[in-house]
Amino acid sequence: MPWETVRISHGDVTLRPIATSDRRAWEDVRARNASWLVRWEATRPPGSPGRPVSFRGMVRDLRRQAKQGRCLPFALVVDDALAGQVTVNNIVGGSAMFASIGYWIDQRRAGKGYVPLAVAMAVDHCFSALGLHRIEIAIRPENAASLRVVEKLGFPEIGYAPRFLHIDGDWRDHRLFALTSEDVPEGLVQRYLSRERRQHPESHQ
Repeated sequence: MPWETVRISHGDVTLRPIATSDRRAWEDVRARNASWLVRWEATRPPGSPGRPVSFRGMVRDLRRQAKQGRCLPFALVVDDALAGQVTVNNIVGGSAMFASIGYWIDQRRAGKGYVPLAVAMAVDHCFSALGLHRIEIAIRPENAASLRVVEKLGFPEIGYAPRFLHIDGDWRDHRLFALTSEDVPEGLVQRYLSRERRQHPESHQ
């Protein structure tokens, strides 16, 4: 399936390719959430070449990588409004069949189950449509909200990476989580929703 045609929906949550036409909505969400997101945003190490990238430049680069099969940059849409991003990064084929996933969401939408569902949708697409075998998520130990996502999705913790990524101006440690296709033969969305129904039956009546 060509990247430009990928559209994954479940209920009021949709993942679709991010586009230059998302600029105004993306900039509005990012400006409103600047103080909330800054602690978790990747930054350039001192001495790195290049200048800050514009939104249009970011999208062009992501879509170029997507066409090369290296990433899947999804816009996270809730109720037809841009709410964040889910990006499948570092796609590797061959004997690895691996990728990693990163995500962020508008603080006003946080804590409502949108991110776990969106990540599960992206994982299922990677396993079924792309034939990947393993998905990894790296999270700073201080990021309680993001840690709740992997907890809800049942991602096993596989290790600890000191000074793993340059974030918010310094090299930061990360906890590592990974899931393989054998772990979720029924699909991650199905497993996640089944667990939610068992744990919170009052919310699904």
